[in-house]
Amino acid sequence: MAVNVLFQPPVVRRERHFRGFDPLEREFSDEELRQRYRFGRETIGYLSDLMRGDLERGTNKETALSVEQQVMIALRFYGSGSHLQVVGDTMGFDKSTVSRVIDRVTDSLVAMKDDFISWPDNQRKNVIRAGFYEKAGFPNVVGCIDGTHIRITGPSIDEPAFVNRKGRFTNISARWPGSAHDSHVFRTSAIGQHLENGYRGIGQGVLLGDSGYPCRQFLLTPYRQPAAGRGQARFNRRHCSTRSTIERTFGIWKKRFHILGSEIRMKPDKACRIIIACGILHNIAIMRNEPEVAEEQLIDNQPQMPPYNGPQDGKGIRDHFATTFFA
Repeated sequence: MAVNVLFQPPVVRRERHFRGFDPLEREFSDEELRQRYRFGRETIGYLSDLMRGDLERGTNKETALSVEQQVMIALRFYGSGSHLQVVGDTMGFDKSTVSRVIDRVTDSLVAMKDDFISWPDNQRKNVIRAGFYEKAGFPNVVGCIDGTHIRITGPSIDEPAFVNRKGRFTNISARWPGSAHDSHVFRTSAIGQHLENGYRGIGQGVLLGDSGYPCRQFLLTPYRQPAAGRGQARFNRRHCSTRSTIERTFGIWKKRFHILGSEIRMKPDKACRIIIACGILHNIAIMRNEPEVAEEQLIDNQPQMPPYNGPQDGKGIRDHFATTFFA
């Protein structure tokens, strides 16, 4: 009798080794931590506490990552712009772990968006107005708007944003491909629709944008062909100097988070969340490094805004600014 026997050797499970390390347990100085993770020790602790409820895992396994490790894996990714594999090799974790951690940290940050990226209230607007006027002599400005392209795998994303005079983001909309026109992106944004439907006059302040936007009662753009002797050329110069805040902010933002200046090699929806997370972190960086007392000590030397009874449109209000303050 012939007997066929299939022999299968027993499966020997390989012992798992936890290779990752906690950077905070190493003797890194704050400067060394910032070089690697873009934040110093105290702010990393602050971020960890903010996200602890989202990131803590109900497990006592030795292989469980601490909240601080998860935060720093994500910061390393945002700050370096490296491939997931490279980030994992650098910190001692496999690629799949890095990917899952980045998802969790990004989702946790995005859930806090309204706490750190918000349109200013009236009290805050007064401080912003004074700061912009101190910068370049342009009164009643509560924000500057512009877009920047961020490369992703496939189509690029156009990232419209608003900043105040301290370079802090007050609104971010990351959902449009790079082919979308700035004016369309703004018009369909939450703030664009809020101003379109709820703007009650220049007493609420104005935004400054470049010539890619339409001149509206709440959004002033430069004169394309400034007329002589009517303050329009000076208006344009002051407008340009004031609006440079947002261009400089984009530079600082992308320098701090290299992922924004290289290429986000992820699907568009995930890339959009990473962009917003980096915007939140940018504002937190400013919040923790520039004390609020400096804003309270700012002296408001801008001129008083006279009443305006002319046409309620962008060109009429722009003419009012030019003739009143720059002629």
